[in-house]
Amino acid sequence: MDNSVTQTQPTDLTGQMIIGGTRVTGSGESVAGVDPRTGERLEPGYRGAGPAEVDRACELAEQAFAGYRSAPVAARADFLDDIAARIDALGERLVRRAVRESGLPEARLTGELARTTGQLRLFAGVLREGSWQGARIDHADPSTTPARPDLRQRKIPLGPVAVFGASNFPLAFSVAGGDTASALAAGCPVVVKAHEAHPGTSELVGVAVAEAVRAAGLPEGVFSLVYGDGPGVGTRLVSHPRIQAVGFTGSRGAGLAIAEAAFRRPRPIPVYAEMSSVNPVFLLPGALASRGAELGTAYAGSLTLGAGQFCTNPGLVFAAHGPELDAFLDSAAKAVEGDPGAPMLTERIAGSYHGAASRLIDNPSVTVLARGQRADGPAGGQAVLATVDAAEFTGDEALEQEVFGAASLVVRCADADSLIELAGSLEGQLTATVHAAEGDYPLAGRLLPVLERLAGRVLFDGWPTGVQVGHAMVHGGPFPATSDSRTTSVGSLAIERFLRPVCYQDTPAALLPEVLRDDVTGVPRRIDGTLVIN
Repeated sequence: MDNSVTQTQPTDLTGQMIIGGTRVTGSGESVAGVDPRTGERLEPGYRGAGPAEVDRACELAEQAFAGYRSAPVAARADFLDDIAARIDALGERLVRRAVRESGLPEARLTGELARTTGQLRLFAGVLREGSWQGARIDHADPSTTPARPDLRQRKIPLGPVAVFGASNFPLAFSVAGGDTASALAAGCPVVVKAHEAHPGTSELVGVAVAEAVRAAGLPEGVFSLVYGDGPGVGTRLVSHPRIQAVGFTGSRGAGLAIAEAAFRRPRPIPVYAEMSSVNPVFLLPGALASRGAELGTAYAGSLTLGAGQFCTNPGLVFAAHGPELDAFLDSAAKAVEGDPGAPMLTERIAGSYHGAASRLIDNPSVTVLARGQRADGPAGGQAVLATVDAAEFTGDEALEQEVFGAASLVVRCADADSLIELAGSLEGQLTATVHAAEGDYPLAGRLLPVLERLAGRVLFDGWPTGVQVGHAMVHGGPFPATSDSRTTSVGSLAIERFLRPVCYQDTPAALLPEVLRDDVTGVPRRIDGTLVIN
């Protein structure tokens, strides 16, 4: 029987993995999606990958690497565009399945679908533009002492990449999300481990990617999709000698376990893990005085958006004591009390959230200002707003830890200057937000260099939830926000994670990569120190 993906309609769910171009029933334990709003088990079940299936996916990826990396850049770009088109064609069916498996609203997932395909098209455009190749040419110069040889440099793909689907973005950080899109753009085959919370959504997208591989005539191992648990399947995948890099979005504990497994390999590999962030917000005096109540309402909206299940959720707020802060807190508390709650992604995530929120609430230094309503269902969320004085905050490391969900802590500071001291004491973050009036700019100017060292993205007069996909975006930051602060998981710069530079010295012209030949035009290159766009 032919089990290739073309034998099944892309909207049919089979409960099978996709290894290369073939559907495979796993040999491990079965998992199924669960509707977090009702607790209903969603068919079909998906059996996890055993060691043989993981090995097969990794070996196929290695076999595909040489052919895929050497495919014309234009062909890779067309391939990414085709994946996007096939995912777009799934449309409402894909969104409906994602709603059932995540509990997220249809409108949110419709937007996430557009973001997912937009990312793929962004990287297709990056490929066609060409600067990602990092081409540099220093012609030989015999007049120097010592004589300079002919030196040419470009960036090449690392090799097969393991990607872990995230719980909170079933599409944009999952099977064909940013990690997969950037790795494929770089020329790296990808083996995705689907998140166990949305296996059906993952299969639908996985089939679209596998069909695009086949339609492009690429080696089948360019893409595989496996199921299973993190400690078993995930660790085996990261430890496999064919895998050369890892993309991960999830908890700090899981990210550190993956990084440790990668480091313990005989030949360690890079792990690009986005893990933990409380995304501090700094309210400067002039902003509080001029719009404190308005800021309080907007803050509550950012806090409760998506039941607080964003990696950029504002978990800490810092502001100086005073009536202006009281106005902010009154407004925020009123908005939180009126929040109806929402289902969280899974019952397990909801349980972890309520446990962490309870520890925050029970802390004797903390004062609870407001609680929202608890949503119905086994995974119902409930917003929590609390405050603490700066002296107690600085003496309790637990208060700085991320609570994944709609819980946030406002730290009352002695004065505005103490905001800078507190900012310098925090661990690494994805974002740091400043609200400032024009009169606050001198203070903001002193705060900004501290925040540059603290976070990957510093934003003014907005809220951190929502990450725009583009060329200038940075979604990363110092540890523990990510495992490598030099990169980003969102935006076109993400391709850099899966590339490395190679220098060619005195290489015969006939053997040079095309982008490094003297007669090539239309690709940005630095030639003898001068940037040449065309």
